[in-house]
Amino acid sequence: MARTWTRWLPAAAVPLVVAGSFAVATTTAGADELPERSPEDVLTLLAGHEHQPLSGEFTQTSDLGLPELPADVPGTDGDAAAVLDGLELITSDHTGRVFVGDQDQARIQLFDSFGEQNAIVNGSDAWFYDSADNSATHVTAPEGEHSDQARGAQQLTPEALAEQVVAAADPSTELSVRGNVEVAGRTAYDLVLTPRTDSTLVGEVSIAVDGETGLPLRVSITASGADSPAVEVAYTELDLSPPDADLFDFTPPADATVEEVDPQGHDGQHGADSSQPRPQATGTGWETVLAAPAGTLDLSTQPILTQLTSAVDGGRVLTTDLLTVLITDDGRVLAGAVPLERLQAAA
Repeated sequence: MARTWTRWLPAAAVPLVVAGSFAVATTTAGADELPERSPEDVLTLLAGHEHQPLSGEFTQTSDLGLPELPADVPGTDGDAAAVLDGLELITSDHTGRVFVGDQDQARIQLFDSFGEQNAIVNGSDAWFYDSADNSATHVTAPEGEHSDQARGAQQLTPEALAEQVVAAADPSTELSVRGNVEVAGRTAYDLVLTPRTDSTLVGEVSIAVDGETGLPLRVSITASGADSPAVEVAYTELDLSPPDADLFDFTPPADATVEEVDPQGHDGQHGADSSQPRPQATGTGWETVLAAPAGTLDLSTQPILTQLTSAVDGGRVLTTDLLTVLITDDGRVLAGAVPLERLQAAA
């Protein structure tokens, strides 16, 4: 499915599971002992970790109760293609690499059977390149937004997903720490966040917090009532030394199609037109719902979305173990890690 992640990275604050889903096996066997810490201390360690240069590899799997979507669906474009791209991201397997240098340097590579997608941020320059169609987009960040652009390029990492999980955690969240785990050769605390509300599809979230640096090494999200994670994102290999600075230099191939994006016509994020209404959030914590305005989607022109959804009062719904998406009759799109009834109430 074309251009999945570069289109959805700016919207990664939507539901927890839309941010991404990387999985890797981890183990508690042989994990070195760490000083005993309370759940609150581990959360403080996580929240206080500093900028960390690194090179890492990851793999992605997910089990959300949806069939794997095709890589390309003829006749879809615009917002419908964006919805399908986002769903493909969390229902298909992927592998990738991430490199983080200085505060304003980041590179992430995502591989699939059709080629390689790259997001490279180096200071004020950001490049988004797709080898499948040999296309590149170049964005120059306004003054003061360089580090924001670098953070945006890292939205498919355990750190980004952990930030969203912690942001969703409120006083209704119970904290606990299980036995130490080993992820990508590093020993970590297994911090567990359990919602104390029935109004979410999330059963628990565990975050492997590096015992030395506080860096999130793995995030695992389990649906309510399930025994195994529906979504995991973790490193398979990790090197905490600064990567080669040349990795953040990018020149598109001579025959590539290059688009120059005017940052003044965008909100500082790739592909985000500031003239278009942005999704609005309602609710708090685990019960947050994001809603796009009327007219966002016209199901009559998108048969693939009709096939993936079921009719309900007021529109059609797509349900997964961790995410519910409601498309109303007037073209609004509401999504959240909540039951359908919560979306209907928000609509």
